[in-house]
Amino acid sequence: MKINPVILSGGSGTRLWPLSREHYPKQLLCLLGEQTLLQQTAARLDGMENVAAPLLVCNEEHRFLIAEQLRQMGKTAVDILLEPVGRNTAPALTLAALALLRETSDDVLMLAMPADHVIRDTGKFQSAIREGRSLAEKGRLVTFGIVPTTPETGYGYIKKGAGNDVAAFVEKPDAETAKRYLAAGDYLWNSGMFMMRADVWLEELKRFHPAMLEACRAAYEQGQRDADFYRANALAFGSCQSNSIDYAVMEETDKASVVALDAGWSDIGAWSSLWEASERDAQGNVAQGDVFQHATQNSLLISQHRFLAAVGLDDIIVVETSDAVLVAHKTHAQDVKEIVNRLKSAKRSEYQTHRRVYRPWGSYEGIDAGQRFQVKRLVVKPGAALSLQMHHHRAEHWVVVKGTARVTKGDEVFMLTENQSTYIPLGTTHRLENPGNIPLEIIEVQSGSYLGEDDIVRFEDKYNRTK
Repeated sequence: MKINPVILSGGSGTRLWPLSREHYPKQLLCLLGEQTLLQQTAARLDGMENVAAPLLVCNEEHRFLIAEQLRQMGKTAVDILLEPVGRNTAPALTLAALALLRETSDDVLMLAMPADHVIRDTGKFQSAIREGRSLAEKGRLVTFGIVPTTPETGYGYIKKGAGNDVAAFVEKPDAETAKRYLAAGDYLWNSGMFMMRADVWLEELKRFHPAMLEACRAAYEQGQRDADFYRANALAFGSCQSNSIDYAVMEETDKASVVALDAGWSDIGAWSSLWEASERDAQGNVAQGDVFQHATQNSLLISQHRFLAAVGLDDIIVVETSDAVLVAHKTHAQDVKEIVNRLKSAKRSEYQTHRRVYRPWGSYEGIDAGQRFQVKRLVVKPGAALSLQMHHHRAEHWVVVKGTARVTKGDEVFMLTENQSTYIPLGTTHRLENPGNIPLEIIEVQSGSYLGEDDIVRFEDKYNRTK
């Protein structure tokens, strides 16, 4: 039976702020190695026989970023399913099961993997998958339990029964209970990875949560194709209960099995987890970027834009980006999410986006801003185009610094090359395109009474965006 990888990419990674943001979460970052966590997940079954192309489930905001990362590694997804709203992992997996079964009458074996995990030993991982496959083919719902190395209080646990049976799923314990679990030797961390036949998953979901199944079925059947993506119906999916695979089915079913996995796993759930998963120097430090250190130990030091000097630190996290700096003690790594919550409550953009914002056509980055003006640097990919649009409250001046631009301005269409410029008056319909073979770089000066990104009226868009 062919394995169908189902990559669940709905997380926002708030504990890894300021690198991870709502519109560019941790699974899209290169935290360990040259590939992003999403790309590592998509490559995890490479070399195994009888494995299909992956199917991904993600939210609408990340769809172009995910498709681009797959393209960069030469992979094509069976499909990319878009969730209109987040409803946790059980509805996401149900959408995947319905999509896979729609394409075939054969048995479909699904391997559900979060997009933001790290697994160091691919060989051991694939061995565990082969063991799980034999159980799943027989109708078992298989979870993969991580052999614990520390008395971790941040994970749920699975108690092993006889053979591969699950004796119990256990909530996150306190420190003393976690120590007892570790000493007992028959408890595993709950990894959030699962393998099962699609038909068995739907049967068990119908047993325990029939309303969820019907809402997901309606959302899928009433959904629509959008280029390379399949968009679930927003109204139907929004009516679905939010629930995890564990709570919805695994803790209720009598078909649960567990396979132990000891392959260097981490969910990189906080900065302390990244420190633990990374290679450290003789002083126990992890340093990335332009970093100098003195009398510093057991610390995580990341600099993306500026020189970072650390003196006399112990167990400290310092993360620098173009628009934010985080300083925290490792023992408070889980509390970073509280900063994100406060940023969100204050309606500050730093919880949501970086200074560089990615779009399907490329990216833009804020350079300067003041009263009634802002300056951006735009990079447009070869062959890409911004939407045909108009602004009610701002005018724009474009200067080409690299490449060739095709400009639509009202009824005019003309070309601009390096050091040439044009002015787009307020209320004028316009479009910017890159007809060349190299990235187009533009300096854009905006001026007007309101400069928000929502002051865009789109008339045409090759990416089918509505906002």
